[in-house]
Amino acid sequence: MRSTLLASREAQRDDPAQAERNKALATRIEALLAEHAVKCIGFYWPVAGEFDARALLTRWLAADATRAAALPVVVEPKAPMAFHAWHAQMPMKEGRYRIPVPAQETRVTPDLLLIPCVGFDLQRLRLGYGGGYYDRTLAAWPNGERPVTIGIAYESGKCDALPRETHDLPLGAIVTEAAVY
Repeated sequence: MRSTLLASREAQRDDPAQAERNKALATRIEALLAEHAVKCIGFYWPVAGEFDARALLTRWLAADATRAAALPVVVEPKAPMAFHAWHAQMPMKEGRYRIPVPAQETRVTPDLLLIPCVGFDLQRLRLGYGGGYYDRTLAAWPNGERPVTIGIAYESGKCDALPRETHDLPLGAIVTEAAVY
């Protein structure tokens, strides 16, 4: 299932309608963010056809100087991720799995996470890449107060039902170009 969903998402990258899907997705994310009074958003560096939230986060940061954004950093395999502060002009370096991470290692604790989804279902369960990094990170969240979790996906990733394991928790919301679930 994961490989089929990934192939579908990567194929739609070249679809002429992708720019409109991305615009609609950005609009829905911005509307949802406006409902949450948060000061630090953790998001992800886009890979494999994922929605690129960097422009959206740059606008969000520019609206209030007290806001912060952060990217996840895999410090070591099979461990919770850390979040390092990010802004649009920040120098980046290659992290694990060749995903760029902030060169400056300023740790922050986001109060809202935008989490990439390979797939999702209507119970707001997320299918990721299979490494368990977000599950481990949320389970070990500082002070036990988990952040608001918003999955970012395309409608093409919607599934009837995903298999659920004991550690799987539904996300607070999942946003696509067509809806908020």
